[in-house]
Order: sequence, then structure tokens, then C-alpha cells
Amino acid sequence: MGNENPGRCHGLNYDAPLGLFDAPAIQTCDQSRRPADTVTHPLEAGDATPIDFSSRVAYKRSQTNRNTHKRSIVLAIAYNQRTHRCGELRRADEGKAVILAGWVNSSRDHGGLTFVDLRDHTGLVQLRFNPDHVKAAHEQAKTLHNEDVITVTGTVVSRGEWANPKLSTGEIEIEVDAVDILSRSDPLPFQINDEFDAGEELQLRYRFLHLRRPEMQRIFRMRHGIARAIREYFHANGFAEIETPCLTKSTPEGARDYLVPSRVQPGSFFALPQSPQIFKQLFMIAGFDRYAQIVRCFRDEDLRADRQPEFTQLDMEMAFVQADDVMAEVEGCVQRIFNTVMNIDVPVPFPRISEHEAMNRFGVDRPDTRYDLELQDVTDLVRDIDFRVFREPIEAGGVVKCLLARGGDKLTRKVTDGLAEEVKGIGGGGLPLVKVTSTGTGVEFTTGVSKYLQPIRDRICEQLGAEPGDVIFFMPGTFADVCKYLHLVRTRLASILSLIPKDRWNLLWVVDFPLVMWNEDEQRWDSTHHPFTAPRDEDIALMDSDPGKVLSKAYDLVLNGTEMAGGSIRIHQRDIQQKVFSLLGISPEEALRKFEFLLDALRFGAPPHGGIAFGLDRWVMMLAGCDSLREVIAFPKTQRAICPLTGAPTPVAQSQLDELFLALKPPPGKAKP
Repeated sequence: MGNENPGRCHGLNYDAPLGLFDAPAIQTCDQSRRPADTVTHPLEAGDATPIDFSSRVAYKRSQTNRNTHKRSIVLAIAYNQRTHRCGELRRADEGKAVILAGWVNSSRDHGGLTFVDLRDHTGLVQLRFNPDHVKAAHEQAKTLHNEDVITVTGTVVSRGEWANPKLSTGEIEIEVDAVDILSRSDPLPFQINDEFDAGEELQLRYRFLHLRRPEMQRIFRMRHGIARAIREYFHANGFAEIETPCLTKSTPEGARDYLVPSRVQPGSFFALPQSPQIFKQLFMIAGFDRYAQIVRCFRDEDLRADRQPEFTQLDMEMAFVQADDVMAEVEGCVQRIFNTVMNIDVPVPFPRISEHEAMNRFGVDRPDTRYDLELQDVTDLVRDIDFRVFREPIEAGGVVKCLLARGGDKLTRKVTDGLAEEVKGIGGGGLPLVKVTSTGTGVEFTTGVSKYLQPIRDRICEQLGAEPGDVIFFMPGTFADVCKYLHLVRTRLASILSLIPKDRWNLLWVVDFPLVMWNEDEQRWDSTHHPFTAPRDEDIALMDSDPGKVLSKAYDLVLNGTEMAGGSIRIHQRDIQQKVFSLLGISPEEALRKFEFLLDALRFGAPPHGGIAFGLDRWVMMLAGCDSLREVIAFPKTQRAICPLTGAPTPVAQSQLDELFLALKPPPGKAKP
């Protein structure tokens, strides 16, 4: 028996009449060597085992191609006609004949019996191979290794007293009649069925294996559920999903663009979109009224846990709306996501807080409101004490704020010193503190800067509600610096003191952002959001006289201290848009060069419009309980912006560079090859 005839494998004639072949159910061969049109159950070379029809599963099927010619396929076990998925079977299915397929998760030899856990995306089910039932199947089971791909037939039976309450299928198992090995697995670079300590590079190099893990399957099924809920919501509410270009114009501001050289326009470049911002505004000017798209975006920026060079966001825009209308639609969408994916009802409308109030109370414009630890202003209380560290910042127009840590007496010197070092690490001068203790006559301040505050300790305790056992952390400086440093301390204390409740989802809107921020280094105004954000109507007059006091029609959605979405009402009048460009130092010539198509569109009747964008990846990360965006993107990049799976980015052939009229310049410090 040779290999010259592709219609034969291990003694089986694939050209024979369709039907059951004279072969035992449990033997197998390399399916990749079988003819494409015929798949059958093979016989080991030289094996003359008589057929056991009780353990055979085969089927005949006809397909009609475009030429109406029919072809027939015979499978040893009809894996494409699975009766169930592995994790679906329950006690109520006892006695059913089933066809299953999946990966070998583990196997155990218990003397006379062999048990195999079979896995697919729905879960595990235990297979029982009994030599007294089908000896040949039992022998074949002994050859199985983790991640072999198999298909089996058998009967659902009860596990009785050996039930496993940890498995959804734990009350039953499959008594196997036949097994077909569809594919063998090489030894694994890491184990899939256990928690493993494999480095990120290794996980991403074999990402297809990493994605087999049940936890990864859960994450990406959730991602699908979130995307589906979003699309269904916006479809039901009259939004059109329209694609925007992936090759567009570079507008070099903010994050760097990914550039794509044009072969047909030598010396010119496309940019991959950082967002479809301008295009969705053009959709409103075009009259589409409501637009929503799940879209891929790109930014060439330094990476960290919550950044990737390519990411997915929901982009939404509406015409003839004010901020309340946009926020109401977003609330409805978020409510649908939580209800559909998490089975949680979130109340609407979400609370709202101004940007200034958020900074004043929490030290950040994306506050985590799951716990009460808030910044408190004690500037007036400490203004007259003889303590230069407080007095000088106040005289310079600054503030003194503090945090009251309930039960802070648990904080050791090592912990408080560590907090002070972290503050110094982001530019602060330290972290003054006092501990509140009890005496026979009242309360006392001890340690730290207590000697400077003793004269006003009763007034401080009264204002803050401080009690023995508490610790008070102070911070003097400019308003911005104090907020920055105490936000860090607040976040660390919440973790150290276990203040964050589990399974709580606090959503809120942050509104009334400044339109512009002063850039001290560049000595100019920068957009707080982007240059197309509309100022509040009542503040337009201040744009010439006091730009720093102009508030915008912008809004951010925050979940548990993470910014999840950001949007605004857009500028729809060309004169206001030009005024904002002028305020930002963008000359008419530069504005025309960068945004000519938008400015041109504003000349032809632009409706009032607004919208929002939120990162789909970040929503999945939060709801799935992950720590990094890399966990929720199927094929992510490392922190060095490399894909270990494909090796991208890679050098390209010189001929490709020549086609693009490009010559490479070696980076600094690297000699030209």
C-alpha cells in the first residue's frame, strides 16, 4: 500500500461507494492528508479489526456546487453535526446519544478507566473511556495529550455520588462509544488549563493559545456582547452606522499621527485617523441627523496599561441637540450595556458635577465617588499660624487642603513615609500630617507637624469632624498642584484602608469644563478638549477679554474614577470657529490648510450638533475586571509597540521603498548599515 493514490489512506478506498467502511470507530490518521472532498474514518495500516456497527457513527451528505454537480462527504464522526457544546449538558440530558468536539483539557488514568476533560468555548465535560464498553476506544484514549482536537460519540450518564459541584456539567459524564482524533498538538509553550506564570511576550507570541483559556474566552464573549448591545441600541433609536475613511489628512497636534506614504502622490502622506471627529460633523452638515459607528482609531503615542496604538471606540453625533440630549442617549446606551451584559440595572439620569467641583472635592476631573474620602479646604484656618510651609503658598495666592483618613492610626510610619516619597516623585515637596489622639481632657495632635497646629487643633477637628484614631494629611501650594498631589494620596489611601466597595458601579457626568487652558511652557492657550468644542453662549463675550473664564459645552462620562467617554456640542458657526482658532494661535492660513474642508462646509448651512466618543476597549476592560487594555484586545501590541505574534513592525524590501520614493535615515546613535 503506497501513497501514490491520493484516494487511499491506511487501507481505505475513498472512491468506494458511500456508506460505513469496514473499520473500527476509534482509529485515526492525519486528516490533513485526506482528499478535500472526502473525509472518512481510517483504519490503521494492517489492522484487520472487525467492524463494530454499534460504535460507529458515519453520515452521508450531498452538496450542490455552482455547476449543480454533487459531491458526497463521509466522516468517521460527524463533527459538523455536533448535538451539543461541551458546557451545555445537564442532568436532564441523561440517556441522550451525543456528538461532541473540542480540545483535550486534561486526562487521567484511573486503573481500569480513563477520564478525559473535553473543552470548548462553553466549558468542560468529562468523558469516560471504559475498556469493558469499547476496548479500542479506551486504548486510543491513552494516547491523548492536552490540546489534541478530538470528536466523540457516546451517551450521557450520571456521575452519581462522584458528581463535581464545581462544574456546570458536574452531575453527568459521557460514556464514550467512539473517538476520532482530528488534530494532534505539539508540546505547549505554557499550560492552558491552569493559572500560569508566563511572561507577556510569550503569551502574545502564542496569543492564539492564550485566547483558548476560559478567562480569555469570557472576556471576548463579553466584548462581543457589549458591541452588540451598542449597535442594537443605536439602531433602535434611529442612528445610521456609516463608515469613515481610514486614510485621511494629517493634522499634527496632540498625539502623533501614523503616516502612510502615497505611491501615486510621491512625497505626500495619508494619516490614519486618531478619531473620525471632522467626518462625523460633516455627516451632520450632510443631513444624516443621527450617526453612530464602532470605529478603529490610531495614535502614535507612548504606551502604558490603558493605551494602545490602535484602539476601538464608539463614535456618535446628533443634529439639532443640546448637551442634555446627547447625554440622555448615552445614558440609555450605557443602561442597555449594563442590563444586557452584566444583568445590572443602573439608574438614570446619572449624577452631574462641574469640573471645578470635581477638582475641589476630589482633586481630579474624573472622580471615583465610590468612597467618601474628600479634599477639604483649611486655608482660612491655617492662614495665621507660624508655619512657613503653609504661610508662603497662601501669601502667593495658593491654598492649603487636607484629607481626613478615618482609622488612619493603622498607618505605620513606613506607609506614611512611602506616601510622602510618592508625592515627591510627582513634583511635590512632601506630605505634612498629624495623628489625632485622645487625652484625658480632649484630643491631641501628635507626630509630623503637630506642634505648629496645636493652637488651632480644636477648630480643625470641629471643621473636619476629626476623632481620635484619625490621620490628617495636609498639602499647601497652588490649587492645581494641591489637587494633583492629594488625588494621588486619596487613591493610595483608598487601597491601603480598603475603602473601595466591591461590585459598585458609580457613573457620573463631569460638565462645565474650561474652554481653554493656559500652557505655561508655550505661553499660549490650548484647547481643554479639541478646537471644535463650542463655548457656552453666555461666555462668548469673554473670549476676547478673559478666555480663562470661558466654559465650554463639553461633558465627560466617568465610571469609578476612569474617564469612559468625552464629548461636546460642536461649533456650527464659522465666525465662532475662526474666533476659537485665533484664540488658540491658529492663523487663518494654518486653519485653512488643516481644516479647509470643515470650514468650507460651515459656509453651507450647518445645524447645531454635538456628540461623544467612548473607548470600547476601556469599557470591556472595566466591566471584565481587567487591569490592562492588552487583555481585551485580541492581538495587542506590547509597551514597545511590537506585535510578538507577527513580528510587526518589520523592515520592508528596498524595492517597496523605491516604489514610494522613500529613503531611510538611521536613528540617532545608530550607524547606517
